[in-house]
Amino acid sequence: MNRLCLILTFLAISIINKAQTIPFDFELDIIPKSIPNLPGIHSYAYAESNGKWLIIGGRRDGLHARQPFNAFPESSNNTDLLVIDPQSTQIWSASASQLPISIAEQLQSTNMNFHQDDDTLFIIGGYAFSQTVQDHITFPNMTSLIVSDVVNAIVSGNPISPYFKQITNQNFAVTGGHLGKIDNIFYLVGGHRFDGRYNPMGNATYTQTYVDGIRKFEIDNSGNQLSFSNYSVITDQVHLHRRDYNLVPQIFPNGDEGYMISSGVFQINADLPFLYPVEITSGGYNPITSFNQYLSNYHSPKVGIYDNQNNTMHSLFFGGMSQYYYNNGNLIQDVSVPFVRTISRVSRDAIGNLQEIVFPNEMPALLGTSAEFIINKSIPHSENGVLIISGNTPDSLLIGHILGGIKSTELNPFTVNNTGATSAYNGIFEVWLKKNSINNVQLIDGSNPFHVSIYPNPSINKMELEVGIPYDGRLSLLITNIDGQLINSKNFDVTKNEKLYIETDELLLDSGTYFFNFVFENKYSHIEKIIILE
Repeated sequence: MNRLCLILTFLAISIINKAQTIPFDFELDIIPKSIPNLPGIHSYAYAESNGKWLIIGGRRDGLHARQPFNAFPESSNNTDLLVIDPQSTQIWSASASQLPISIAEQLQSTNMNFHQDDDTLFIIGGYAFSQTVQDHITFPNMTSLIVSDVVNAIVSGNPISPYFKQITNQNFAVTGGHLGKIDNIFYLVGGHRFDGRYNPMGNATYTQTYVDGIRKFEIDNSGNQLSFSNYSVITDQVHLHRRDYNLVPQIFPNGDEGYMISSGVFQINADLPFLYPVEITSGGYNPITSFNQYLSNYHSPKVGIYDNQNNTMHSLFFGGMSQYYYNNGNLIQDVSVPFVRTISRVSRDAIGNLQEIVFPNEMPALLGTSAEFIINKSIPHSENGVLIISGNTPDSLLIGHILGGIKSTELNPFTVNNTGATSAYNGIFEVWLKKNSINNVQLIDGSNPFHVSIYPNPSINKMELEVGIPYDGRLSLLITNIDGQLINSKNFDVTKNEKLYIETDELLLDSGTYFFNFVFENKYSHIEKIIILE
């Protein structure tokens, strides 16, 4: 099969009575909004002040080309800071060139990590060509700016440089991750450092290092000098080996605020997206390997909505790129991870169970990749940006807008070297919730039929593995230590109900605590904590 495109009728979807699903009594209405002279843009950073949007960096072209000499050209960097008023449909701009060179270079980069904290926007990293270095780099900078002052200066045509600060530290050389905040701690989650010219074949035109974790720190933006403190790192080279994913703000069943890592690329042992989420709270992180999210694998518009009446959390995803999508009611797998039109949600109930549901309507085209969802802040929302609904929510509610992104006219332009079929989208969509009690919804079976039991545990020298799999296939074992570092791996061809035997000497394991991370057919995952005795 040339494109390894499979109609998964055995998995597929079933039309399931709504009583079996986590309730979300709304449909979505996606309405195009026209703003004159709006440029196409994607992979940008944004902030909001009094209804106006500040757009920084990103790109004006489409999907990056395959050839190193043609990938991420400097000429297509967005070098303007844009202010957009979606109500009056006005646009203002100011060139980043009026800023100090180190700030100007970073603020025309792509896939920066950013977070708005009250009236301050923090921006970390980003990837672009640097005139100073004369090469493409990931910028090792953290920049802060006062959003309202910058917006007002751009609208009035005044200088913007007084409102910026920047520091340089190699820990901030990250692109394709996300920046969040829980309590007073900032979380730089995932991403990678990428320096040099991109190519898809791994040739020596670049160096790349995944973050493989979460970098935590506090920021002091008072006075004239930006600084950070209490820096620490959580490492997991298996489960946090992610970039270009969606980080969705969450309110968990116990009321804690945090985030959910949704999908992302690439699995450490396969060039495929992750299919299970990871939950992040102030207490740590938790890979939810018991649940597979099939729809939405790359960075796309997303919004978190908490129903405080039912204590349920709903994460909505719009278009983008995905290994799985629907065609005529069938769930299709395409390992090329095409552009899709799917709109879906992952919902969590009051006891923590997750479900994935596809909405009946779709994006109007192959849209959403590297676009952002800008929430309507007039709606009640949590500190981390979760919209809060209740029994008093109006029947029709504007929850936010989708701005820009990459538009494609083909499912897989990258694999056939036709990235010219993509462009930066110059449109905006209003997103409305409309109350509608739907009797039947399409629920995707996200359960994990795969498990492994290990005996004895603790073990001295020999372990027996009892493997439960839905069909014969390839099993990968990735062993990490207590610090999250990958120390060994092994592959098995397994049959149903087979028992495996492993000697600890064979795996070169000293006494200590380890995590055995199993992946079956690059699709289902399972974790076991193992203690090895002397």
